[in-house]
Amino acid sequence: MTIPSPPNGHAIAILILTVLALILFTRERIPLETSSLLVLVGIAVGFELFPFSMSGGTLHAVDFFHGFGHEALVAVCALMIAGQGIVRTGALEPVGRTMARMWKVSPAITFLLTLLVSAWMSAFINNVPVVVLFLPILITVSVRTGVPASSVLMPMGFATLLGGSSTTIGTSTNLLVIAVAAEMGLARIGMFDFVLPAAISGTIGVLYLWLVAPRLIPAREQPLIDTSPRVFAAHLEILEGSPVDGQTLAKVRELTDGIMKVTGIERGESKFMVPLPGVRLKAGDHLVIRDTPERLKEFEKVLGGTLYPEDSENIPVDKEHPLQANNQQIAEIVIVDGSGIQGRTVAGLRFAERYGLIILALHRAGQDLDRFHDEISDIRLIAGDVLLVQGPREDIANLKKGNEFLVIDATTDVPYTSKAPLAMGIMVAIVATSAFGILPIAISATCGALAMILTGCLGWRDATGALSAPVILIVAASLALGTALLKTGGADYLAAVFVALAGDASPAFVISGLMLLMGILTNIVSNNAAAVIGTPIAVSIAVQMGQTPEPYVLAVLFGANMSYATPMAYKTNLLVMNAGRYTFNDFLRVGVPLLLLMWLTLSFLLPVIYGIS
Repeated sequence: MTIPSPPNGHAIAILILTVLALILFTRERIPLETSSLLVLVGIAVGFELFPFSMSGGTLHAVDFFHGFGHEALVAVCALMIAGQGIVRTGALEPVGRTMARMWKVSPAITFLLTLLVSAWMSAFINNVPVVVLFLPILITVSVRTGVPASSVLMPMGFATLLGGSSTTIGTSTNLLVIAVAAEMGLARIGMFDFVLPAAISGTIGVLYLWLVAPRLIPAREQPLIDTSPRVFAAHLEILEGSPVDGQTLAKVRELTDGIMKVTGIERGESKFMVPLPGVRLKAGDHLVIRDTPERLKEFEKVLGGTLYPEDSENIPVDKEHPLQANNQQIAEIVIVDGSGIQGRTVAGLRFAERYGLIILALHRAGQDLDRFHDEISDIRLIAGDVLLVQGPREDIANLKKGNEFLVIDATTDVPYTSKAPLAMGIMVAIVATSAFGILPIAISATCGALAMILTGCLGWRDATGALSAPVILIVAASLALGTALLKTGGADYLAAVFVALAGDASPAFVISGLMLLMGILTNIVSNNAAAVIGTPIAVSIAVQMGQTPEPYVLAVLFGANMSYATPMAYKTNLLVMNAGRYTFNDFLRVGVPLLLLMWLTLSFLLPVIYGIS
């Protein structure tokens, strides 16, 4: 085995930056859009200060901003807007209503049909709205039939990932891989060109999700029927005249039969007290507690306090915003990826005034929220956060009509409007014009997005809200990294190293290894980043081995879509994680076998289909 000599200085710098970028993309404390912009600016400034000359001329810093106008990003954004039109009009509602009725007839067969339908829909529509459609349906079915929601939610989420890998528009990852490969001189891959391996492997994957996965997931009751649903962090204010005003904390805990666990006591704006048993409580004190929704409300009643501190709300409690009226409901809502409220605080949103609801508690999967937050209203919200809210039934129902939240314990149907058939027709036209080669997907999707707006299926506010800043910036940064790796020779160097390490291994083995590498990488960093960085390397490996590049490119495409092993690997995993109350280990328990199953299946199918030995 002969390791190739090191490349030029610019290539080495880009390789180092690529490693740093992949590390940044895994940091939860740094927003993905911030990491992406840091990488993009770093590349641009570096090449501006240290120009790189090549045979075709000088590589200028401005060349790395072309990703913002890249056809793949245009297609991704247009499809996000068109998909939002499907959600806003409730065009998928008939499917959901039919599936909900069928559960009463044959749960097992309907579960299989749910997996197949969700996979099929995700081949043409972004899987986020598909998951949002089926989550409340499956939770409601769980309540009515006694089937644990945890046994069906994760398989449904994974089924959408399987379906998304079967067409060029199934995921943004597919669009990026195909566009980058086309820029490198490969013949453009058509919408259904790789549907055969995707369909065969997807069928095997669905059978695993139907027959095996539910048996691997521990049974967990979901929030509506559980006596101890997920634990929330909350603040309970002691009010003037409360029966515990002046009592010691030990006495107060006795009133709750010792159940209430106090992690801290806030007195005033900046004083934080250790919750010792002998501390005497005063009116205005905030008890920092963590417990279930039912217990939080019981503590509120027993202690004569409130779970929404009056001094932190923008609107006083009055007739227009009642808190204890008979029509009040408590609901759990999830912040959907792409929502305009991500990164903002409850106070900054003026949540109570905007939605007519009070936030009682906040849950963030996998994290113990910092108890030193003065109020829930100070915490910056992120996608996947679960809010426990209280307010009038009609205001909670209104949340279903928006695109910012998923009401996971609601029993009402997804809204359906007269524009739904029109929105579905527009989406069909987008797919058909691209599939038959009439228009490229970037143009057909843009026309479809415009049609959604002109026909009233979608307003401009909803259209702009459908765009995701993290997706846009990670795509632009990844394309810049891919360009730098390709132009400086970094991709060729990595390909040469890969080939050297493979030794005399067969091309089929190399394809399998490349796909596994992408499968591991996509569960650690962004799948878009893995795809865009991996595609130039795959093409270079194929060229150096004298092979047809297409199966190598598809190995990257399929590998980058294997986002099954961790909850942070894909945004729908986070939605499913919160709704099903899954743990990180649950994803490993179910996702790793699925990843290995897909890898082994495709490692056999790709060489056979493309005649590679």
